[in-house]
Order: sequence, then structure tokens, then C-alpha cells
Amino acid sequence: MLRGAAIASVGVAATCLTGCEHRYEAKPEAPDEPVELGPADEVPVGGARLYERARLLVSRPEEDTFLAWSAVCTHLGCLLSPPEGAIAECPCHNSRFDTIDGGRPLAGPAYDPLLSVPVRMNDEGVLVAG
Repeated sequence: MLRGAAIASVGVAATCLTGCEHRYEAKPEAPDEPVELGPADEVPVGGARLYERARLLVSRPEEDTFLAWSAVCTHLGCLLSPPEGAIAECPCHNSRFDTIDGGRPLAGPAYDPLLSVPVRMNDEGVLVAG
């Protein structure tokens, strides 16, 4: 009888893993201090680049426009994969984000946009403000 109960509880747990909705709030943070990321031409026009060590994404919708985002998924806090074009994807649960249009989620389970981070240019290139 106990063996049957254990099997039944495993079945319920497996169902819940695929059918239950869980919303976790990751807490991506902006850098505390300015971060020099490198030359502007490393960010493609109409696309984005992941700066993995800094945990930041920088997009470039137009030649002279740069936007920066935390590269931490707002679902469970995984680091996003390098973007394809302007779309960044989370390798953990496949949430996808538009890095040109407000960092908004295009596919869940993430439902909050990426954290926007102030960015500006200096003589060295892209500088994310802290």
C-alpha cells in the first residue's frame, strides 16, 4: 500500500512540474559603478550584444542609439544567451526578450521586462552608468 502511495505522489509531482504555474521573481540589478564595455562597433546596428562578465546586454536599434539591459532573466535569474539579432533567450526555460522594444518578454515563462540600465558613450566606447 505504501508503495502505491509513493508512486501516486510521484505522478502528482510530475504533473505539477509540467502543468502548474510558478512565478518566481528574479532580482536583476544594475551595476553599482560605471562599466566600460568596449568599442561601439562591437554592437551591431539593429541587434544586440551580450557582455557576459558584466551580465549586461547592449542593443543598438539605430546607428547612434544604444540601450542597455541586465542580462539576467526575470523568471529565475539565469544569464541570457548571446542574442540572435535583437532577441535574447534564456537557456533555462526559453523565455525570449526583445532588446530593442523595452526589453519586453516575447515568450514566457518570464512575464516582466528586462531591467533597463542607463548607458552612454564616451571616448572609449560604450559606458554603462552605475
